[in-house]
Amino acid sequence: MKVTLDEIQAPIAGEMVEFERKFRQSMKSNVLLLDKIMGYIVKRKGKQIRPMFVFFSAKICGGDPLPEATFRGAALIELLHTATLVHDDVVDESNYRRGFFSINALWKNKIAVLVGDYLLSKGLLLSLENDDYALLKIVSNAVRELSEGELLQIEKARRLDITEDVYFDIIRQKTASLIASCCAVGASSAGADAATIEQARLFGEKVGIAFQIKDDLFDYGTAEIGKPVGIDIKEKKMTLPLIYALQQADWLTKRRVIYNVKNNDGRKDRIQAVIDFVKQSGGLDYAIQTMQRYRDEALQLLYTFPASPARTSLEQLINYTIERNH
Repeated sequence: MKVTLDEIQAPIAGEMVEFERKFRQSMKSNVLLLDKIMGYIVKRKGKQIRPMFVFFSAKICGGDPLPEATFRGAALIELLHTATLVHDDVVDESNYRRGFFSINALWKNKIAVLVGDYLLSKGLLLSLENDDYALLKIVSNAVRELSEGELLQIEKARRLDITEDVYFDIIRQKTASLIASCCAVGASSAGADAATIEQARLFGEKVGIAFQIKDDLFDYGTAEIGKPVGIDIKEKKMTLPLIYALQQADWLTKRRVIYNVKNNDGRKDRIQAVIDFVKQSGGLDYAIQTMQRYRDEALQLLYTFPASPARTSLEQLINYTIERNH
């Protein structure tokens, strides 16, 4: 039987309610327009997976009850991450995020960029006013890596020549660095030593990589979500199933598949041809095995921490993220 997110969250349910209140408070502004937009952002918050990683990581490192620094660390990550998402929607000219209108769709690009800047400054000030320099260093590194990962992907996507090594470099920076920083911030805020913080960071990185591979698999439509979607292929993104399949193909097949990716123009037949090729070449099986390997490596690191309800919840959270249907 699958565990629900509410059940996983049980050991920190009280702290999550308190965090919501504190986070909402940290988003307040005297500028009416800004306050309205902040309210919109808070209402649209998703499953709150990132604060959960922060709180559980703090708890397994002895932060029980959670210190104030842990709440500030979680708020810092949410502020900086939300800033990058607002800017991403401008860069991608995206009108939707999680089924809601994006900030740029409702208030235009200029306001969206300024809102992103405002969120960034709120996060920086929250840390500086409380002397949370260690937390700020961890999260700033993650933001730098996010930007580098995005730029590396843009640079490589033009040529569609991404190797597996480059793919892992990109997702380590683009996706895994954020979950890694959640876990490192949690450990640091609870007063853990440098070796333990690094252990927590590495754990988060492996979870983040498994999480991204799961995302890649959705593009090929698994049993749970019905027919294939092909959004990554449409956008000419090279993901692990496709990279592996191309490595196994002969020169002529490889050329044909790359042609279909490059010139798909949203055509369903070309996208479907790529999906069929990946499935027949064992690309999905390979990606699933790789995802499970990273999951197992993350669990091995997790088991070096003492047994506790927080550790059990973290284990369930990992399985939840790679067994999810959307």
